[in-house]
Amino acid sequence: MTSPPDFRPLRTERLVLRPLRLEDATALHRLVNDWEVAKNLARVRYPYELARAEEWIRSTWAQIEAGEAWHLAIVGEEEGPGGQVERLVGCVALTLDTDRKGAELGYWVGRKFWGHGVAPEAAAALCRWALETRELQAIHASALKDNARSAAVLQRVGLRPAGEAMQTFLSRGGPMPVLLFRAEREALLASPVTEVPRAEKPILLVAAVALVDPDGRVLLARRPEGKPLAGLWEFPGGKVKPGESPEVALIRELKEELDIDVSESCLAPFTFASHGYEAFHLMMPLYLCRKWDGAVRPVEGQALAWVKPRQMGGYAMPPADKPLVAMLQDFL
Repeated sequence: MTSPPDFRPLRTERLVLRPLRLEDATALHRLVNDWEVAKNLARVRYPYELARAEEWIRSTWAQIEAGEAWHLAIVGEEEGPGGQVERLVGCVALTLDTDRKGAELGYWVGRKFWGHGVAPEAAAALCRWALETRELQAIHASALKDNARSAAVLQRVGLRPAGEAMQTFLSRGGPMPVLLFRAEREALLASPVTEVPRAEKPILLVAAVALVDPDGRVLLARRPEGKPLAGLWEFPGGKVKPGESPEVALIRELKEELDIDVSESCLAPFTFASHGYEAFHLMMPLYLCRKWDGAVRPVEGQALAWVKPRQMGGYAMPPADKPLVAMLQDFL
């Protein structure tokens, strides 16, 4: 197909669900080529190349035309200089089972739009449309065991826990444990989108820095035995203590761990990581630093490595550090 299929967009209170267009490719690539998004998607590779976006968009047209699957753009509308302007927020999909009596629900939302109720609003709208226009008897879905946010969304839509399984995730390079969810037709039609209480995790603030030497190499430190995530390589830094700013915490940590002196003016904010672990949610600002006083040495006996940015992918790192590597590679 050379153009989007004939499909009447679905409208909710805040959103429009419509077939994807080729002009969505750049925005789609920008939103989904984010480790925090991609890591939760079974059928998305990471990094995600822009060329894949256009190829995938065309494939969704054929599936809609054949009545096999409905992959729709989740679009928000906002006021622009010339009137209403569309903004791609994410995607939602239903894929028919081989017996065509059930369908699998899937979705993703760009990280900047998390926490606004976009996913349950879009998923509920697509499910209701499918139940009203197709003779579906059930809808099912899955979520990674460590993805409490997605599990809550599925329950708000009306799906209920249905066991556990292993599922291959292209983004993570292998099988991962998932929670299964399912609901029959009658239960879904009778179930409004509801709020599901969720246990709030404490937020742990950790500051990290990419020390860059004159040769453009970045310093990595290996976590010693006896500590969580032992053996993995990470950017130097540590927990921000009460009353400290991230910059002050970094200056302290770099002196304690590497015996170097850094002034606050030499710490340039670069990006940040946000990652949910089982017991807490990590927020980690990453700084760049090219100037310090003293010779770097492993005060705590940790292994150190000066690594070219393009070679950092070969070092096993904690989940929170991985997405930072691609950003550094693009910048340095």
